[in-house]
Amino acid sequence: MQSKTPGLPGPADRLKLTSRKGKAAVVACAIGLFGPLGGHAQEQGADGAPLEEVVITGTRIKRANLETASPIAALPQEEFKYQGTSTVEGVLNRMPQFTADSNENGSNGSDGTARVNLRNLGPSRVLVLIDGQRMLPVEGNDVNFIPSALIERVDVVTGGASAVYGSDAVSGVVNFVLDKNLEGVRFSAQYGSAWHSNDNSYARSLVRDANYELADSSVWDGGRVDFNVAMGMNSADGKGNATFYLGYRKLEPVTQDARDYSACGLNLSGEPDQPPDRLVCGGSSNNQWGRFVMLGGPNIGRSYNNTKDGSQSWAAVDSDNDPFLYNYAPTNYIQRQDRRLTAGGFAHYDYSDHMKLYGGVMFMDDQTYSQAAPSAYFQGNVYPINCDNPLMSSDQAAILCGAAAGTATNVNTFVGYRFAGAGGARIDDLRHTDYRMNLGSRGDIASGWTYDVSYLFSRVIYDESYKNDLDLNKGARALQVVNVGGVPTCRSVVDGTDPDCIPANVFSAFGISDEAYGYLLTPTFTHGVQTEKVANLTINGDLDQYGIRSPFASAGVAIATGVEHRTEDLTFEADALAQQKGTKENAGEFNVKELYIEADVPLVSDKPFVDELAVNLGYRYSDYSIQGGTGFTADTYKFELRYAPMSSFKLRSSYNRAVRAPNITELFAAQALGNVAAQDPCSGANPEQSLEDCIRSGVTETQYGLIPECPADTCVTLGGGNLGLQPEIADTYTYGFVFTPSFLPSFTFSADYFDIFVDGYIGPVDAPTIINECLNGGSEYFCSLFHRDPVSGVLFGTNGYLTATNQNTGYLQTSGMDFTSGYNFDLGNLLPGVPDLGSIDISFVGTWLNSRRTEPLPGLDSYNCVGLYGPTCGQPSPKWRHNVRMTWTSPQQSTTVSANWRYFGSVGLSSNDFLLDDEGTNYIAMNRRITGYSYLDLAATWKWVESVEFRAGVNNVFDRDPPVIAAGLLSSFGNGNTYPGVYDPMGRLVYFGMTVEF
Repeated sequence: MQSKTPGLPGPADRLKLTSRKGKAAVVACAIGLFGPLGGHAQEQGADGAPLEEVVITGTRIKRANLETASPIAALPQEEFKYQGTSTVEGVLNRMPQFTADSNENGSNGSDGTARVNLRNLGPSRVLVLIDGQRMLPVEGNDVNFIPSALIERVDVVTGGASAVYGSDAVSGVVNFVLDKNLEGVRFSAQYGSAWHSNDNSYARSLVRDANYELADSSVWDGGRVDFNVAMGMNSADGKGNATFYLGYRKLEPVTQDARDYSACGLNLSGEPDQPPDRLVCGGSSNNQWGRFVMLGGPNIGRSYNNTKDGSQSWAAVDSDNDPFLYNYAPTNYIQRQDRRLTAGGFAHYDYSDHMKLYGGVMFMDDQTYSQAAPSAYFQGNVYPINCDNPLMSSDQAAILCGAAAGTATNVNTFVGYRFAGAGGARIDDLRHTDYRMNLGSRGDIASGWTYDVSYLFSRVIYDESYKNDLDLNKGARALQVVNVGGVPTCRSVVDGTDPDCIPANVFSAFGISDEAYGYLLTPTFTHGVQTEKVANLTINGDLDQYGIRSPFASAGVAIATGVEHRTEDLTFEADALAQQKGTKENAGEFNVKELYIEADVPLVSDKPFVDELAVNLGYRYSDYSIQGGTGFTADTYKFELRYAPMSSFKLRSSYNRAVRAPNITELFAAQALGNVAAQDPCSGANPEQSLEDCIRSGVTETQYGLIPECPADTCVTLGGGNLGLQPEIADTYTYGFVFTPSFLPSFTFSADYFDIFVDGYIGPVDAPTIINECLNGGSEYFCSLFHRDPVSGVLFGTNGYLTATNQNTGYLQTSGMDFTSGYNFDLGNLLPGVPDLGSIDISFVGTWLNSRRTEPLPGLDSYNCVGLYGPTCGQPSPKWRHNVRMTWTSPQQSTTVSANWRYFGSVGLSSNDFLLDDEGTNYIAMNRRITGYSYLDLAATWKWVESVEFRAGVNNVFDRDPPVIAAGLLSSFGNGNTYPGVYDPMGRLVYFGMTVEF
């Protein structure tokens, strides 16, 4: 089988990666930052044969052997084999430039997609492309859409590229370059599984102390299978090719009780009035026995729990020593189950020099299940209970109602009753189906002038069904029960408003019947469709033939100019029950018309001390029209400089003005309630904040000291869209050099500094900032974002929340340096007379983070999250990360053995860094620092025959556990008492696979 058109060079040739053994693709992970990458134009090689067209990421200029001044990391297809992961994002997230985002290890709250987050500026600020064209609508991006069997390389461009590609390219660009010239059949299959020893004595002691069930001491779980087939054929006349692919992947689920570090939800604990200094297994007060918080009656503000023996009696609860907590961890996933099917095809045909047709169709259907603890009568929803409810005992009625016991009087309560009986876990069935179609034509217009016209259509269909969850209206009706002829009967049955109602006996542990569960638990459904349409025309010109050339350069000016029109629309629908629970329907549309021009100008070449001096300039004008909004315009531009005093040493720098226009979800998303990790300092019997502070946030004097705490450290925020949003404006700078000394062949080294500043970034203000700035800073603005439940004063449920809708906020800024190096050498050359022992490839890529600063709103103090993690800073941002890979290739090139060292630097707790008392003592002793993490991965490949290759490997060879972190200190993408996208959550991963080509 061949993976190229006959007579044309293969991928390694096109990348121009030099290796005496032809194994440079292994080193490409590191040296891809250097270029050079071939041009889009079809030029001639030394032998006169045409060179194949290659996408250059970061420019639209067509020029043979053009190198961009923007740093480009090229990740080759071989790296996917060596890492053994079946997910594209899993490979990218291990690169030091990326921070983990939505992936398979998220559970409760996951949307089922897999995204990439470059420079930790968020997935919406990195533009994802396929062969230089947008992949999908940015909010619907899922990198598992990419057919892994056809990935030729992945280019990662650091810094803004809006002048080239338009909106969203703020932190950079990720471009998947696919092999579309396959001839023959390529089949690959792989199976992997986690092999983990649960021997974390500290975590196990916490679980044991709480009398929770321990995880098995040794497990094989989390199986993952991946099958891919691709086939292609050239046309009879050699002018075209058609390539097709089909892929199937399945991940088996793993629940948190299968790992000792996640077998229970962990809370911080310590002595009274002392900083927390230890972890304990916590849980939710929405427990399986039944919790009641009185919002009226003679015991207002007090909490009671059904006794565990099943009798109809209540025990008073002290929140500081709560024996009735529910362990919600065992049913939550640490790895979601997932089933993905991909299919598609590409074709191109060179009808003539003036018309070279191309197009493609891509499809993905992905279904995953997010699972959480069983539903409940959750505290936060106010339920009136009638004092003559026959399901209550007389003692319970006396506590609830006092003198009104036995009457029709209603008393408002919070009910926390977990449906741990027949209810079963809550299951979020997430299914998204993606389509992408493109077609176009490119070719010559006249001598030195070419065109490329294309049309792209993509659609994301998102269907969600949330199962085994409480219908709030039915739940309220099932608590209004009266005695009818000695039979407890719903009042709604008596008055005819709901003849199907079945009473819910929440007044004894496990008292709800199966019939009542069947009535209470009702699935909800939502359906969303997002469409993107892009029409583009680019004209390329070589002005050298018109004499437009610097007198000191060997090549003339090249330009690219064009127009683009992009339309996006969104429709989101929800059933009546989903709307009742806060989900709202919405729809909207925007379009943008753009003009752009780019020029590459060689200034000096082949002169003493100036091997090359060139600049690249670009400008784009964008005009946005927003349905129901005012619209806006944006200007983006770039300036890049390349200078090589000699061929072995090259300097490069770039400046880009980039923008990110608000995406369609940020503009049109309906406002809805959602959970957030936070705690209300004005809650509890002894609030942390003073009465004066709490009054500013909406607490009344009568509520103070009686406000229930947010359950499981989870409060509620109100999020949603804003048609008044303006674009984010970003200034990005890069400076670097590339060193390829002639005295050390096959050695390369590069260093690149980046500085990205995003002003007016779009997003909600995070809950910890709102709480701190109101209660500690006294800000009237932040205090206005509190919406406390008027009855109870809580910040959870359906009537208590923090307002956190989208808005243009302050700024984001990050800077640092990327270092890469690669070296290839033959072992037989080390000593005279030594037989050929094969070759060694060594590659290194590391990132030093200098700053990661955030200003939440203009005028507020900014904070720097370098070397920190926690509620304010989010996922860990170490000062240093690196990957070092060393690969041995046998003399016959039939066998390779590769080892990779992944290092993730230490981080401290942001809560301590930002909240020091006058004496400088840390508020939190436990989890104050996560030490640096090293992982060793091993992989090997063996060619049985030329067309059959086997591979096997072990990631995280030493089975290192992830850090154990209190749930209240986790923020974005925290799950199972750790950050599973950052650290290996499953333990040791063993995999084996094969590829057959014919």
